[in-house]
Amino acid sequence: MHNTRKIFIGAAWPYANGSLHLGHASALIGSDILARYFRLHGDDVLFVSGSDCHGTPIAFEADRQGVSPSEIAEKYHKEFTETLIDGLGFSYDIFTKTATENHYKFVQEIFLDLYKKGFIYSKETELPYCKKCNKFLPDRYIEGECPHCHFSSARGDQCDECGSLIDPKQLIKPKCKICGNVPVWKNSEHFYFKLSAFQEKILEWIKNSKGWRKNAKNFSTNFVNRGLQDRAITRDISWGVPIPLPGYEKNKSIYVWFEAVCGYISACKEISIKIGNNDLWKDFWQNENSIHYYVHGKDNIPFHTIIWPSILFAYGNLHLPDRIISSEYLTLQGKQFSKSRRWAVWLPDFVKNFDSDTLRYYLIANGPETSDSDFSWKEYQTKTNTELIGHFGNLVNRVFSFVAKNFPEGLIFPEELDKNEALFLKAAEEAFEKVGQAIEAGKFHEGLNLIFKLVEKSNHYLNDTSPWTAIKTDRKKAERSLAITGHIIKCISVLISPYLPKTSQKISLDIDFELKEWSYPKHSTLVVHNFKPLYKKIEDSQIEKEKEKLLS
Repeated sequence: MHNTRKIFIGAAWPYANGSLHLGHASALIGSDILARYFRLHGDDVLFVSGSDCHGTPIAFEADRQGVSPSEIAEKYHKEFTETLIDGLGFSYDIFTKTATENHYKFVQEIFLDLYKKGFIYSKETELPYCKKCNKFLPDRYIEGECPHCHFSSARGDQCDECGSLIDPKQLIKPKCKICGNVPVWKNSEHFYFKLSAFQEKILEWIKNSKGWRKNAKNFSTNFVNRGLQDRAITRDISWGVPIPLPGYEKNKSIYVWFEAVCGYISACKEISIKIGNNDLWKDFWQNENSIHYYVHGKDNIPFHTIIWPSILFAYGNLHLPDRIISSEYLTLQGKQFSKSRRWAVWLPDFVKNFDSDTLRYYLIANGPETSDSDFSWKEYQTKTNTELIGHFGNLVNRVFSFVAKNFPEGLIFPEELDKNEALFLKAAEEAFEKVGQAIEAGKFHEGLNLIFKLVEKSNHYLNDTSPWTAIKTDRKKAERSLAITGHIIKCISVLISPYLPKTSQKISLDIDFELKEWSYPKHSTLVVHNFKPLYKKIEDSQIEKEKEKLLS
């Protein structure tokens, strides 16, 4: 038995201002693979996320629709829950939201602690003000040219093109996003987080870190080397966590980039209270031996490698990130996903029309793990029909349907094995350690490849032993090869369960196999019942219909 580890997994919190698309799924899928794997491995897992309900994206969308920000946030929080949990099968221990009393309380606690320590201070600052709209313009309400890469539609806090965090005053040719007017600059008092105080500490920490994706390490190092600047953590907006100081409660709030990351702890506190163990969160956050994974897209890198660690350093006695699993970008048929231009494949639609495990497979096999990748409907159809169905689904179908028809009483595993059979089973046994190591390192694609090499070996073995021919002259020989292949499928059902949970569950139900742990299963009698093919082939007509939606 191994020592039980405390594994915290924090998946990025999507903004509750619009539906999720495939790009979000590609960035987040790794978090669920990790959680499912570590649970099977016997470790103690706390897998958290939620809806990011505050900030200007939601307020901006609410203004556009003429409703309250809370209506927008609640609508999309409900949709996210259905899409990610019911649809894609994400196994969160808690999927909460930042618009809770629990979250407000914890964020205000951190704010006051850092304020008392001098890491948060107030100062007058010049901010963009639109005379026509008669309001200060928080970041989503102002856009202009990025000073670093010259992207024409950079926001007042971050450039989506190059990922740089920016100050609205750095924008070239700024304009109000509501009316298009050029803003003026007016003084407003705000609270700042003393990020500059952590320059050397963060740089040293990044340098010594291990288990980060290359893009996170490189981006973070370059970013800190440019010099960390103190950043305003309040905005002239009422939708957000109130500032817990007299006189500031009404028209200003603690800003989203500071408060949303605090959700990783407030979510842990929330579930601790829910299950009646108020100190549970401390087992993960005040434990130097716990391992913390953060899973997100590359646009979220600075918040997880610079902002959040600096807050944790300032607060003290809390566990820092260990593994940064940051994906690259997924494009759609050669172009960037865009909510505003409606160029997207929306997840709620996808999970209604297709088997979610086929998407999980595609995003791991073909997704942006270490470099940008592209989703096309045709490629999705080809990968699903050829690899997932043609290689894997067909293997299971051939074995299970043949066993159910010809050996309804079941197959007994052979007592002795020849050299080739022993090597075949040894490869399956060794796969558990190899795939496990790949998953723990955030190399999900590599882990999936190892599993499909076992699928390939199984297909070769089945073709070589040809039980459908052998059964005519030597029933025992046919029984032997089917029992061995059936056992390998049992192994594959365990190995694939973090990746394709619904598929794994179907296989387990077909053979009454209880999926309990990440280990080579015991040899036992194989009985197949209630067998149905794992997947349906994706037809050309379905793909044409989806392509037409993009053009409409």
